[in-house]
Amino acid sequence: MPQQYPFCKEEIKILMLEGIHEIAVKMLQDAGYICNVIPRSLSSEELMEQIQDSHVVAIRSKTKITSEHLAAAQHLLAVGCFGVGTNQVDLDAAANHAIPVFNAPYGNTRSVAELALAHILWLARRAADKNCKMHQGFWDKSAKGAIEVRDKVLGLIGYGHIGQQVGLLGESVGMHVLFYDIAKRLPLGNAHPVASLEALLAKADFLSLHLPTMPNNRALIGEAEIAKMKRGSYLLNLSRGSLIDFSAVKAAIESKHLAGAGLDVYPAEPKTNKEEFKCDLAGMENVILTPHLGGSTEEAQYNIGVEVASAFIKFIDNGTTTGAVNFPQVELPLFPNSHRILNVHRNVPGVLSSVNKILSDLGANINAQYLNTYKDVGYLIMDVGNGLSENVGEEISKLPTNIKTRILTSPDIS
Repeated sequence: MPQQYPFCKEEIKILMLEGIHEIAVKMLQDAGYICNVIPRSLSSEELMEQIQDSHVVAIRSKTKITSEHLAAAQHLLAVGCFGVGTNQVDLDAAANHAIPVFNAPYGNTRSVAELALAHILWLARRAADKNCKMHQGFWDKSAKGAIEVRDKVLGLIGYGHIGQQVGLLGESVGMHVLFYDIAKRLPLGNAHPVASLEALLAKADFLSLHLPTMPNNRALIGEAEIAKMKRGSYLLNLSRGSLIDFSAVKAAIESKHLAGAGLDVYPAEPKTNKEEFKCDLAGMENVILTPHLGGSTEEAQYNIGVEVASAFIKFIDNGTTTGAVNFPQVELPLFPNSHRILNVHRNVPGVLSSVNKILSDLGANINAQYLNTYKDVGYLIMDVGNGLSENVGEEISKLPTNIKTRILTSPDIS
């Protein structure tokens, strides 16, 4: 059913879950929106009830937004993931419902990288085990198995924003940095790319994963990959829990093929701090387990809050989708004394000419327009001069290609 969304800030309701930083709440409230703040994740049933009356939903990593939620969210304009990962949202379903999904690819970069370096240093010195013994009253001042990280090889799988920062921090303590990425990346510092994953596995003393979820949640590092790693090497995962086979890691540590592991993410994570955490690697020697702390710093949460809240405001106010992970990237400078038409449509030939014909028939003058596509979805932004017919949105919505049409009015127009 074609839908037209008039723009009235006082009616925009933003559902904010999971303790999102207060700076994001303040920015959105200052922009004129209503924020419904719930400091926890919601069950599927709770979310289904809340999402039906929301225009924007803001989540972190625990709340899951499915195609069923999106189909029921008749007023939903956008979703924001306050972190890097977006696998908790059905991205294709969101796009097909004209809902862009925004994230924060930069906000927690430094925090995750620093935690990765901390894992590396503590694993190398077996400091986690020593710390536990000290708390139990045992003084174990032994150098056995403890090494320096200087001159060791740090291998990075994934060389995006976080991988690059981990590499730079590794270099700062004297490590040699190699990386493997399916995309061509410009090396920072003295890092060097390798031609294959197998080559990286064979060379790394410390192997650290920094990439998104694999298709079908497949494990990238399993028994076969671990067998190709150096005996006595270390494995770190601070990206997505499904990327490693935990049973294979456990077996490799028991056999001493791996000297240790540092993990911050898990295939199944508690939804609240009160829920019990279970992991096959719990209690193992020289295994560091942290509770998904990568982005859990005051600085990261502040930066993430600003990054995603800014994306929300730009999208709701003027239709800008720069930074959306599932949607055409469109940013059109505001043209004064204009009405702005936002049209999301199926990506088929002839849409632009059909929309332009409607505007021409109604006597509207187009000041500026920009169309872009992503997969099956097209997104058109048009600025049209004053005197726009009241039924233009309705006419565009009648097109068989229409998914959603929204009209914004410039504050210059009285």
